[in-house]
Amino acid sequence: METVLSNNHLPTLADVAREAGVSTATVSRCLNTPDRVVEKTRVRVLAVIQQLGYSPNFGARALAAKRTNTIGAVIPTMENAIFARGLQAFQEEIAKSGATLLVASSAYQQDVEEQEIRALVARGADALLLIGQDRSDEIYEFLRNRRIPYVIAWNYRKNSNHSFVGFDNRIAAKEIARKVLDLGHVRIAVIAGITKDNDRARDRVLGINDAVKEHNIPVEHIDLIESPYSFAEGGDAFETLMSKHPRPTVVICGNDILAIGAIKRAKSLGLRVPEDVSVTGFDDIEVSSVVEPELTTVHVPHRKMGTLAAKTLLAISKSGSLVQSRELETVIVERSSLSGPRT
Repeated sequence: METVLSNNHLPTLADVAREAGVSTATVSRCLNTPDRVVEKTRVRVLAVIQQLGYSPNFGARALAAKRTNTIGAVIPTMENAIFARGLQAFQEEIAKSGATLLVASSAYQQDVEEQEIRALVARGADALLLIGQDRSDEIYEFLRNRRIPYVIAWNYRKNSNHSFVGFDNRIAAKEIARKVLDLGHVRIAVIAGITKDNDRARDRVLGINDAVKEHNIPVEHIDLIESPYSFAEGGDAFETLMSKHPRPTVVICGNDILAIGAIKRAKSLGLRVPEDVSVTGFDDIEVSSVVEPELTTVHVPHRKMGTLAAKTLLAISKSGSLVQSRELETVIVERSSLSGPRT
């Protein structure tokens, strides 16, 4: 087969059809519904596509269908593994429908997130995955006016006018705080994420407070530091807390990144975990099981959440209406960083 295209000519569907000796409709079927084409013909057409370097014009197709088959996701950060497993599962599920994923990061800044949302919509995103509920009424109105479906993950709210696929951060944090209190800890410190514009971090603090109140400990007696999510910041917050007298016997951390930073700093300060101070995390990212000591934490079903979020978003896109929210369960993973107080 001889290629007749010039070097500066981008191959078209018609070029492929001519070279393969078939109609343009057959070429389209080979690309979109290959099972409907006789194998001999399909093999010949695909060979021509490869030889010519043909790529479908998805832009033109999107204009004709008024859809791009592109889904956007705005996550708070790409700098650690908190969202990695869930986003991977989300991408795998939407790919089954032929959709493409575009990802943006907000660096936990609400104004940046809203800019990214507008940019993804401007670039043709048909639907969006969002993390948490905290954002302005204006951005939700923007999405409603443009009929852009979205699903909110990593949190859950009952009786909401949003579709959630996630877990109740307040209940999950309350459960691990109860575990700490039931072991006999009363000198408790907390390293939380920054709660401003972050409903997940805020709910986790509220959950810890709920458990503390149940045990008749004044919330004011709990030392709390809000910290950006990084190993170094977690270590700095831990060092500040351990400089106080009397020192806390346990530090409850708002996520595993902060907790691992705390454990690392404890070692540099000559403190043993959990003999001198216990540490707990939240999320159960992979590194929590390989740090020494292994981290007691809250396991979040990230992959299940990502898969269900994708299915929910695709269902909303198809039906044009809200789909019932899905609440997932978290569990405490008990490892060696938590024990009863020894000092």
